[in-house]
Amino acid sequence: MKKLLYGALLLILISAVLAGCSGGDSKGSKAKDGEQVVLKLGHIQSESDLWHEGALKFKEEVEKLSDGSMTVEIYPNSTLGGDRDMAEGMQMGTIDFALIAGVLSNFEPSIQLLELPYLLENEEEYNKVVHGEVGQEIADRVLESSNIRILNWWDRGPRHVTANKPIETLEDVKGLKIRIPEIKAMEDTWNAMGAAPTTMAWNEVYTGLEQGTIEAQENPIPFTYGGRIHEVQKYLSLTAHKYEYVTLAMSENTFSKLTAEQQEIIKKAGDAATEFENNLVKEETGKILEKMKEEGLQVVEPNVAEFAEAAKAAHEKFAKTVDIDLYNKILEAKK
Repeated sequence: MKKLLYGALLLILISAVLAGCSGGDSKGSKAKDGEQVVLKLGHIQSESDLWHEGALKFKEEVEKLSDGSMTVEIYPNSTLGGDRDMAEGMQMGTIDFALIAGVLSNFEPSIQLLELPYLLENEEEYNKVVHGEVGQEIADRVLESSNIRILNWWDRGPRHVTANKPIETLEDVKGLKIRIPEIKAMEDTWNAMGAAPTTMAWNEVYTGLEQGTIEAQENPIPFTYGGRIHEVQKYLSLTAHKYEYVTLAMSENTFSKLTAEQQEIIKKAGDAATEFENNLVKEETGKILEKMKEEGLQVVEPNVAEFAEAAKAAHEKFAKTVDIDLYNKILEAKK
């Protein structure tokens, strides 16, 4: 009787093991065309921000091109965590997409070269580099080093400084506690300009400014408005110190599990969302600036040449610690 019982238990155990190896777990198996696929996309901004509109466009395109067999769930407001949390989630395959930027430098240092203030001084230079061969080379490096695929580069416009005093000359940033993202290239450059840069998660910035933990922050105009920064800052200085991007990034774990047809749908949806978002940023930035001015924000035009000269003094020194050859490629590509 005992032998029969042991035999039955052994048969159950073997059956369970075989079932576990049969590919029943969707996370470990290849998707099939037409099979329902649900994908998660996270970002750190609010539903009123232009990022969210771009994310909604991506969702719309994926669901339209797949005839509803693929759906995208969007999680704004850092619901899935901050940039680093989402990047690590994509590495592990627990998050499928995220809108992220400088945090990728934690996995691929060379992307930091795009973060150097005043390296790319206008939209034309930015487009030549980011939307050209250099941008693709950096995307390839990110994929190899992090298991994160950059599907597209979304334009965000230039970054400007906000503070409770007008920032007009280099002297005005001396010792200024300015919040920056966790990016070494930006930290070194702001130090070179005499500021006191402080890294802080975006979802803590409003409170940090309100409580005086930090005195200033810098971001593109739509991003600043989306974070309601004009409620706790009096001045916007048009420093245009960096032409900004955000990547529509995807977990390579997720991408590799999709069929060739589904992968093509993702690429086409990404391209459509990128065109939509980039046009939207151009159309809305001026309108958003006017809104903030109407709500009391004062706009200052600083001595940009003075800022640029101080920033550039730090460029080559930093580039030598990362990749001087890629830095030189950027200088050549932007001409």
